[in-house]
Amino acid sequence: MALVTAAVVMLDCAEPEKLAQFYREFLDAEDGEASANLIEIRTADGFRIAFRRDVNATPPSWPRPENSLQAHLDFLVADLDEAERRVVGLGGRPIETKDPAGPYEERGYADPAGHSFTLRLQPTSAPKQG
Repeated sequence: MALVTAAVVMLDCAEPEKLAQFYREFLDAEDGEASANLIEIRTADGFRIAFRRDVNATPPSWPRPENSLQAHLDFLVADLDEAERRVVGLGGRPIETKDPAGPYEERGYADPAGHSFTLRLQPTSAPKQG
């Protein structure tokens, strides 16, 4: 029997209710466990993400150099433009929306609490050249 039975990505934030709503709608997720200081959501494929209240939470400054990126989320999407419209419509903001050189097409965003995440085009068969 496995020692670890599940993993949950945990994001600290000042307002877990608002951040849970953003990701719940973006990921088409369902409510999981909740308490006064923690809200968890679950996607249909079992991905779990939780939001923990920290009234002193400050958003990371990435990509500015004075605060290095500690961790971020990557979401594979079929359509970058459609995913961007949804993120922005839900209150997220672009950080890096120009397509970088390299094999993957991706764009960086911040959620309403300032946590960074990347939308990455799900590769079809061959990576982009350049």
